Amino acid sequence: MACLSPSQLKKFQEDGFLLLEGFFTADECVAMQQRIGEIVAEMDVPLHCRTEFSTQEDEQLQTQGKTDYFLSSGDKIRFFFEKGVFDEKGNFLVPPEKSINKIGHALHAHDPVFRSITHSPKVQALVRSLGLQMPVVVQSMYIFKQPHFGGEGELRLGPCAVGAIKGLGLEMGHQWPSGV
Repeated sequence: MACLSPSQLKKFQEDGFLLLEGFFTADECVAMQQRIGEIVAEMDVPLHCRTEFSTQEDEQLQTQGKTDYFLSSGDKIRFFFEKGVFDEKGNFLVPPEKSINKIGHALHAHDPVFRSITHSPKVQALVRSLGLQMPVVVQSMYIFKQPHFGGEGELRLGPCAVGAIKGLGLEMGHQWPSGV
């Protein structure tokens, strides 16, 4: 199983993070990338729900903090977009698949590919080796680092575990799967 060695656990406790290269197999990563490509291709976000995501507190309060679409997203799969991708009427200025900031917050609950990986025995063993006795996934998201918005094109899945709030981040690569 995916239990941490004593040296890995010590490193995690000292640094607050741990890089586990090869934790997920190439097939698991491809499955998540392909599935997220399908989710994006099927995306249908009404104009009034097109929310630009921000990590800046004042912008959060102004945009997503006032919208039910964001505030009620904890148990749903919802789409959040980069700043500057909509015109004044909410229409896309760039291709929709290149405008996404993240998809959250319940991929682990509603999508079979993400559910099977998030709740896999090796993820359970990993979080238990971090000291969590009864881990609970409170949210999951797929974060896009769009190259034309300052990112490097990496994609991340981040299921979080409650307790002292620990999270798992997975770098999926620097490119979209083919066809997306």
